[in-house]
Amino acid sequence: MNSLLIRNVRTGEGTDCPLDVLVEDDRIVRIAPAIDAKDVSKVEDGAGMLLLPGLVEGHTHLDKTHWGMPWYRNAVAPRLIDRIENERHWRATSGHDAGAQSLALARAFLAAGTTRLRTHVDIDTDAGLRHLHGVLATREMLRGQMELQIVAFPQSGVLKRPGTDALLADALRAGADLLGGLDPCAIEGDAVAAVDLLFGLAEQYGCGLDIHLHERSTMGAYSLDLILQRTAALTMHGKVAISHGFCLGDLAERERDALLARMAELDVALVTTAPASIAVPSVAACRAAGVTVVGGNDGIRDTWTPYGTPDMLERAMLIGLRNDFRRDVDLEIALDCVTHSAARGCGFAGYGLSPGHRADLVLVDAQTPAEAVVARPVRKLVVAAGRIVARGGHLI
Repeated sequence: MNSLLIRNVRTGEGTDCPLDVLVEDDRIVRIAPAIDAKDVSKVEDGAGMLLLPGLVEGHTHLDKTHWGMPWYRNAVAPRLIDRIENERHWRATSGHDAGAQSLALARAFLAAGTTRLRTHVDIDTDAGLRHLHGVLATREMLRGQMELQIVAFPQSGVLKRPGTDALLADALRAGADLLGGLDPCAIEGDAVAAVDLLFGLAEQYGCGLDIHLHERSTMGAYSLDLILQRTAALTMHGKVAISHGFCLGDLAERERDALLARMAELDVALVTTAPASIAVPSVAACRAAGVTVVGGNDGIRDTWTPYGTPDMLERAMLIGLRNDFRRDVDLEIALDCVTHSAARGCGFAGYGLSPGHRADLVLVDAQTPAEAVVARPVRKLVVAAGRIVARGGHLI
């Protein structure tokens, strides 16, 4: 049995007294002061630093990234459809390798303390399952270090590209965990047909759904209402997530709160990237209604955006900044969006700093969780499934 003892750490959970954490194989077995180190394989000195659970990325696109590649000169027109078509053309003509690039970015996430990750992977009639196979290889390469969920995502839509529905089914059979969707009105053009098709596939394959909803105001509210109706009809409580949900940021409070109440009742999670350029759902309002809020980066350094880094403490900081979180207690909410709440919303089991849970641990030089969010210190130590995988921000 492999064992690891990390001495003299603080968890920021109700007490500031130093604790030790004992790990055996891939599980936390004990958290207490002054644990006996007899028969422990390896001992690490935590030096009084803050111990966090492994960070969670709830929405990214590993298959699209240019991480580590030469700079991509972005001259794309501003509409959503322009970005979709530009990306599809570039990927088809550039030889972009989703396997190599997804692995590079996933490893960078791991070095920065992310041990659970949900990624959307493009499925369309041009590329077929090529991008999926690359990300499946990355998942296999990182097995035992990072728990990686894959969403089969029809970035170019389903209804207007015949054959995409069959490819999505193929993707689920090939190993994708969830089914994605995109703007039932604005992209698909027939919201009822699009929602029926997606929920029909999800019911057939027994999988969850994570649907991109960029639509604004009443259009977005109409699509969200359809999604919630289908969720209730098929009793898919806890199996549906809405990514972005921008309509929830610009609806009148009464209409917004009615939708949030239904989301909470159906356990539909809200995934936010907290972009600065558009109205976004209020994290405080979502949580007050009982909606689970998950944080994510969206794309990182791709044809859509030059921005982003694989650092979930930075994303927590951006969520806090976008929501005007200033008090320490509010910054802890931002951190929760990339830790416990994110794990719950994505369905990652065995998560957290408790005996019996998977030993995913991140050690940072910060006094409090709020300081960790704002300062984003280098990850001194990252433990994934009980094994040390990174020191000082670098994989070992």
